[in-house]
Amino acid sequence: MKQSIYSLVLILTNFLAFSTETIPLTGKITNSSTDKLIVRGELFEKEIALKPDGTFSTTLPIEYDGVYLIATKNNRAAMYLTKNSKLNISADDANFYNTIKFEGTGSAENNYWQQKSAILIKEMSNPQEFYSNEESLYLNRIKEMKNNILTLLNNTRLLDKSFKENEKKSLDYFEQLQILVYERYHSHYAKKEGFKTSDNFPKVDPLINYDNEVDYRFSSHYKQLVNANFNNYLTSKIESGDEYTYKVALPEIKKIKSKSIKNALVQNLAYEVIAGNPDSEMLYNEIMALSDNNKLKESLTAKYNKIKTMAVGKASPTFEYENFKGGKTSLESLKGKYVYIDVWATWCGPCRKEIPSLQKIEEDYHGKNIEFVSLSIDAKKDYEKWRKFVEEKKLGGIQLFADNDWNSKFVTDYAIEGIPRFILVDPNGNIVSADAPRPSDPKLVAKFEELGIK
Repeated sequence: MKQSIYSLVLILTNFLAFSTETIPLTGKITNSSTDKLIVRGELFEKEIALKPDGTFSTTLPIEYDGVYLIATKNNRAAMYLTKNSKLNISADDANFYNTIKFEGTGSAENNYWQQKSAILIKEMSNPQEFYSNEESLYLNRIKEMKNNILTLLNNTRLLDKSFKENEKKSLDYFEQLQILVYERYHSHYAKKEGFKTSDNFPKVDPLINYDNEVDYRFSSHYKQLVNANFNNYLTSKIESGDEYTYKVALPEIKKIKSKSIKNALVQNLAYEVIAGNPDSEMLYNEIMALSDNNKLKESLTAKYNKIKTMAVGKASPTFEYENFKGGKTSLESLKGKYVYIDVWATWCGPCRKEIPSLQKIEEDYHGKNIEFVSLSIDAKKDYEKWRKFVEEKKLGGIQLFADNDWNSKFVTDYAIEGIPRFILVDPNGNIVSADAPRPSDPKLVAKFEELGIK
């Protein structure tokens, strides 16, 4: 993926032991819209069948004592599991966060976490309002939240001693995280471009260790802090015009001792194994060597094998989709001209940002040996929204609507994982670039000139 924000919020784990053991997990989820439940750990994901009455019973492989994720189709929650846990979970999926309850060994820690989550959700569910606060009010709200959660923690009976100590540390990380992200979030939500915090605003503790395996696996706040700090580092080091983060990220990731942190950060680099990256083979091999995540390795290998078929000169995957003006248009029908394809969606901010540049290039190359195709991967439910957007914005070129959003064959054939994505095909239907420059990039016009498009 091109320069990306390392905003991973992977709700996972705490490392206290090395051997894998199994624990029982039972429960009942009522009013679920599906017949399954997902439990996710750092290196595994298990699908659990729900019986018609919503009950379930299973065992889980516990690789460490710490945080795991439990999820239905519409809801998710963090679970604290140890090798001694024997939990029964109940929840109404239609009112999940107000009804989820844990019983059995380990229930005190989990019920505390749900109450803590309720406090955070109440205060931070509206990020526009929360991060638009001015410095003093913002800091006061952070302190108040932290104190309220500490009171809850101290008043909760039967908590494991080590859990309580780790949780207090986690709340310190929560405070540090909010200090770290305030400048960027306030600038965005308060619409103050270039905003800088005052000299009186606290700085992030310089003594924080960003390579702590135990804390990363226990605390989602520490996890977010590590990821935000790493993202800030990348932003400060990546020079303007350098489109890939792996060139800076990879050497730093190799220095990390924590396997959990290394696995999480290297997973982001998998998005940069793409057809347009000349270093995809090298990056693929590096990720395969660095990661312990077999599921990632399996999916990345499948993706990489597909990418190898997208070399310059190879026949392009084809499409035939509904045209805004009526009927269907296929790539085959456009043979004889170059085709510049924009894979986008109405909900995609970066996609919309490219529209003025795309319209200008379409105008400059009108009547020349090139067609401009915009392929929307909006969901079927947003079909009318797409039509309205095309009409109101007076979008030119050939406007098409894919038949199955992200799962449309053309999208999966090109292994597209992020948009906007631009593709250039020659008059014979062969690939010129599977990841072409964006309309706003001067390299695009230079490429057109190189090809003699006129």
